[in-house]
Amino acid sequence: MPDSATIIVGFEPLLQAAARLQVMAVLVQAQEAEFARLKELTGTSDSVMSKHLSALADAGLIKLTKATADGRQRTWASVTRTGHKIFQNHVAALQRIIAGT
Repeated sequence: MPDSATIIVGFEPLLQAAARLQVMAVLVQAQEAEFARLKELTGTSDSVMSKHLSALADAGLIKLTKATADGRQRTWASVTRTGHKIFQNHVAALQRIIAGT
């Protein structure tokens, strides 16, 4: 039986945080989403969402773009090719864990 130190191929520790996993799931489907919508979907505060998005952007999983709309600056997140691949590998690893393999 594998011990707790066993590495699961494809498992991405950065996506252990539920909000980060939710953000990635939304972005993989929608390609792009506005900060306020991601905050609403995850139930996080501005500061928490900002930290999660920064962590994902720093890792190259998402790209952040700022634009002015309705007289206010807004932040949009979009998934990168790398982020899409890492997310798919992470989901596959979770499925293997659930299946017990």
